[in-house]
Parts: sequence; C-alpha cells; structure tokens
Amino acid sequence: MNKKSFIARAAVGVVGGALLLGGAGAAIADEIDNGEVDVNVNIEALPPVGALTLSVASGSATLAEVDSGDDDVRQFNGTLPTVTVSDDREEVPVGQFWYVVGQSSALTSGANSIAAGNLGWTPRLLTAEGDGEVAEGGQVGTVLDGDIGLSTGEDVLALALDSGDAATVGTWSANADLFLKTPKTVAPGAYSGTITLSLWEDAY
Repeated sequence: MNKKSFIARAAVGVVGGALLLGGAGAAIADEIDNGEVDVNVNIEALPPVGALTLSVASGSATLAEVDSGDDDVRQFNGTLPTVTVSDDREEVPVGQFWYVVGQSSALTSGANSIAAGNLGWTPRLLTAEGDGEVAEGGQVGTVLDGDIGLSTGEDVLALALDSGDAATVGTWSANADLFLKTPKTVAPGAYSGTITLSLWEDAY
C-alpha cells in the first residue's frame, strides 16, 4: 500500500469513527424537558434628519440712558443680540408654524429690583430673503406705557406662519431694540437680569 492510499484510508476511518460516535450519542440521549425563551426588542423610530434650532449671538445687551422725554421717567436703551432660527430638516411637518418668544426676569442690584414689566422691546427682522414667510413681533411697551413689558413669556420676537414655507429660506435672524423705563426715583446701581428666548413649533 502506498503512502497516499494509506493517508486516504486513515482519513476515512477517522471520519467514520466520528460519525459512529455521533450516532451512538444520539441513540442514548432522551429528551427530559424543554423550555421557551421570549425574545423582545423595542425598535424606536429613527430621529428625523436635520432639525429646527435656535441660537443666540454671544454677548449681552447693555442698556445706556437716553432722554425719555418725560421728567418723571428715566429710560435706558440697548439692542438684543441677534437671534437665529435655522431649519435644515429634510421633511418639515405639514400644518405647523414656529415662533420665538421672550421673557425677562427682574433686574436686580443687591437688594434693589426693577420688575420685568419695566423692560420692553421692538423686534426687528434682519433676514432680507423670502417673501413674508416670517414676520417680526409687535412692539411691547412697559408698565409705564400702560403695557405689561417682557414679563409673560408670550412676547413674540419672530413668527413663521408656515414652517414649511419658512424652511425654503432655511435661516432667519432677528433682534430687538430694548428699552427700560423706570421712575425717576429708581435706586442707583448696576442692575442685571436675564431674557429667556424660546423657540416653539405648534399646529395651526
């Protein structure tokens, strides 16, 4: 018997032995019991591509005194940093509109405080593109003007009447002229506060 034939027969013998052992194992195995395992998976929807976002330019609004035209009132003017709304969503929901609102805290200096109602604004839309898809909010006067100032969180800076239409331009920017009016008797001091700007989207 040559070497090649011997190797071939040895290989067959090993395979045959393996098959024989496997058969013997199957013959003596009896099923004792079984069990079941439930498989659960929660597949969440993928997030939409793109987003509707708001950003505010860095910096703060510093108010400086101007002539109020009223001997009993002191007035301080400044400018809100630029607020930008961007929409790069691939699919914009139908029947939605977005809006940016602002609300001020009281302005404080140590134990002294000026209520948020003393701060008002005149919004300015800065984006020239488009055809009326986004509008600036109306002027909000102070309590000394007979209004409520930036105290409610319902004061609109900018408003898109239709989110889909506004998204054709993609990016919109606005700011506002700020004005603080106080009685002439206001306590002197370095006052500070915060205007919170919020972007909302809702169905119409």
